Amino acid sequence: MSGGADRLAEVRQHIAAAARAAGRDPASVTLVAVSKTHGADRVGELLEVGHRVFGENRVQEAEEKFPALKAAYPDIELHLIGPLQTNKARDAVALFDVVQSVDRERLAATLAKEMARAGRRPDCYIQVNTGEEPQKAGVLPGDVDAFVAACRDAYKLPVVGLMCIPPLDEEPALHFALLAKMAARNGLAKISMGMSADYETAIRLGATHVRVGTALFGERGT
Repeated sequence: MSGGADRLAEVRQHIAAAARAAGRDPASVTLVAVSKTHGADRVGELLEVGHRVFGENRVQEAEEKFPALKAAYPDIELHLIGPLQTNKARDAVALFDVVQSVDRERLAATLAKEMARAGRRPDCYIQVNTGEEPQKAGVLPGDVDAFVAACRDAYKLPVVGLMCIPPLDEEPALHFALLAKMAARNGLAKISMGMSADYETAIRLGATHVRVGTALFGERGT
């Protein structure tokens, strides 16, 4: 097995153990392998051993890496987990299967227009700025219910879940619990939260998708 395959097996074991400890079916947690800054060869290591769900932060990087991989492995599910500029919405709709970073009305409107034009409807998650950090993207917690309603009713987006990135210097469990509560209140089944350092905590608090990069690929760019 390659190093990537070994790390994948280890992360999967941790996910399964965390799920069972929480009384959950391990199959209810999807591992999104975050491949940003890592080349197609590193992605290929995981594809060869059966992993199919990947996350990228930037549309341009994904466009350079994934079209050929998707041609070879048509069942890849590609998630956009980074900020999306409206001028990249068309490209994102064409390439990604899931957009996890819907965070403002202008973007929602643009995505709706591009989905109608392309006849392609990637699942959408609303990104929530649970820490209300001024430098970070995301809808503020107090605005989530109204924004979810607007995305569903006004823009007819296929909203399936919520996503968050907790502040680095705060206990992530508090943010994970808040996100799960907001998702339940809005009838959203999918919750994307937890990264390499805290995905087991996120699973305990209801994550359906965990975004793991470093634990799978090593430090960025290495």
